[in-house]
Amino acid sequence: MTDVHAQPGRRPTHPRGDVPAVEVTDLRRRYGDFEAVRGISFEVHPGEVFALLGVNGAGKTSALEVLEGLARPDGGTVRILGADPLRQHAAVRPHLGVLLQSSGLPGDLTVAETVTTWARTLTDPRPVEEALAQVAMDGRADVRVRSLSGGERRRLDLALALLGRPRVLVLDEPTTGLDPESRRTVWSLVREMVRGGTAVVLTTHHLEEAEELADRIAILRAGRIELEGTPEEITATQPATVRFTLAPGAPHPTRLETGSPR
Repeated sequence: MTDVHAQPGRRPTHPRGDVPAVEVTDLRRRYGDFEAVRGISFEVHPGEVFALLGVNGAGKTSALEVLEGLARPDGGTVRILGADPLRQHAAVRPHLGVLLQSSGLPGDLTVAETVTTWARTLTDPRPVEEALAQVAMDGRADVRVRSLSGGERRRLDLALALLGRPRVLVLDEPTTGLDPESRRTVWSLVREMVRGGTAVVLTTHHLEEAEELADRIAILRAGRIELEGTPEEITATQPATVRFTLAPGAPHPTRLETGSPR
């Protein structure tokens, strides 16, 4: 397996010879006759965030499941740190952190018991107390998972994804169900991982989130990448248009009075 050494900091460009942590080449995935992912390619380097942006059904999760080693591609190749995540799962797993859209954690375990159990599957986990403090869940350690709010469960999912100090982090809709403060906490954690050299692939519905975190964005539509580039490049190619409909009887805009707001 190719050995990729962590590189500190976020970098907008990649010098010749820098080895990608994630390589996706002409990836295809089908469900019967339906092709959900239709030949997408991208690379993610250490210390970089790559965002897949698109509506439900665009193919984001279908692509991530192949990266995570949970599904076999119907065409193309995926490499995580130089290895096939499905066929060489044992080599990839210690270096891969995954946040699924839904984790299905046992409800009878407490938060601390859940993290402790998960830590036993890893070679070099963070201390349980550190993992919970990192996602502001240290005050909920003795609460059973079934009693957590949706946002708290999401933060627990993130703690498990970060527990093994991953070199590649895959986040599927990481801030779903979170309040604004918790979303900012997640963004801060992602930035911290990136500064340490972790390569991050995330999916999101929110352009704001992609602009906030991503070095590069790919916009998926019907299983294909329609646009790819930096947030600035994506924004520059898309002219902004504002449309509105006047209610019946409303004054025409040319007759509206202007002035300072009340």
